[in-house]
Amino acid sequence: MSRSLHIPTVVIGAGAAGLMCGVHAGQGTVILDHAKTPGEKIRISGGGRCNFINLHSGPHAFLSQNPHFAKSALSRYSQWDFIDLVDQHKIAWHEKTLGQLFCDESSQQIIDMLLDEAARAEASVWLNTHVKDISHDGSCFQLELARGGKPLSLSTDALVIASGGKSIPKIGATDFGYRIARQFGHKIVETRPALVPLTFGGSFAELSGLSVPARISCNGTAFEEGLLFTHRGLSGPSILQVSSYWRDGDPITVHLMPGMDLVEALQSERSRSGRKDLATALGAYVPKRLAADRTTAAGLTGNLADQSDAKLRILGDALTNWHLTPTGSEGYRKAEVTLGGVDTDGLQAKTMESRSQSGLYFIGEVVDVTGWLGGYNFHWAWASGVAAGQAIRAKKS
Repeated sequence: MSRSLHIPTVVIGAGAAGLMCGVHAGQGTVILDHAKTPGEKIRISGGGRCNFINLHSGPHAFLSQNPHFAKSALSRYSQWDFIDLVDQHKIAWHEKTLGQLFCDESSQQIIDMLLDEAARAEASVWLNTHVKDISHDGSCFQLELARGGKPLSLSTDALVIASGGKSIPKIGATDFGYRIARQFGHKIVETRPALVPLTFGGSFAELSGLSVPARISCNGTAFEEGLLFTHRGLSGPSILQVSSYWRDGDPITVHLMPGMDLVEALQSERSRSGRKDLATALGAYVPKRLAADRTTAAGLTGNLADQSDAKLRILGDALTNWHLTPTGSEGYRKAEVTLGGVDTDGLQAKTMESRSQSGLYFIGEVVDVTGWLGGYNFHWAWASGVAAGQAIRAKKS
């Protein structure tokens, strides 16, 4: 027979949002997770150094069916607030590119910081704890758990779902949060992999491993960052960014080397070294394998002197207006986040509380708010966690 406990606040999910919520909900909060260790997505992020925030974070960098929903939480807990917390814990950090901040040492420092803050707030973390059933009896939530393999029943006044999305299932990601949301009458905005490499049926196998600067456009949105060719398609920051705007069947446009005018460079080279092979000349500006691929795609051969301005413009088009249609993406297995989620129409923007079930909150990736690559999704985790935690604490007092 299982034991029964009453706990004032239960947070399901000991990731970025859940830990932050526990810190701010404070005394009497239990943060539980089915994993053996907390903050697994924090640990693996940023190559193990955790891209914990972005200096340029703001509502412009988030996707949602309601683009205004995130404004409240983000404005009340800014990137500067989190940087202050990191500094208080004497965690050294550096800016990499485009406002992305990383730990100098290890992402474990961010996890330890959150655990220290939770302990200071008298919030507990229960790991290896599985949720078997959730219900509401009209006065409070009833949870059936298995903790360390043993059954446990508990009731709670405030229940926070911070279980994340479906991205990276190898670290335990599931659709748990969406199932709970539907159980309590919430709609789910269609979910799909985001910040994910795109596939092209293996058509770039000969270019695999090459990396170049590029501007990638899709559906009216463009990102100018690195592009990486893989055996299965395209990756790199520019592709991951635009993948959030891409849908099945949509084309993308690749503009290689956006910082320079390649046609002008080749015209200048032609006047100096007309006998130079065209692909060889182009290979001075882009990787040789890519130069050969693009000259072949343009249907051009021979020396620079053989190329008229019109032909060089054809090559320029193959380099700067390269239209491609992905066959798919690498899916949740490689996706950094899940796009879509719990419909924000059913949540209060200031508190993250359900409009249909008092005491129920949804925070972090499970909600239909998705940030750009580069620390933005962590900002949403911190900010939404703070919003719910502070609202819960206010109710207690």
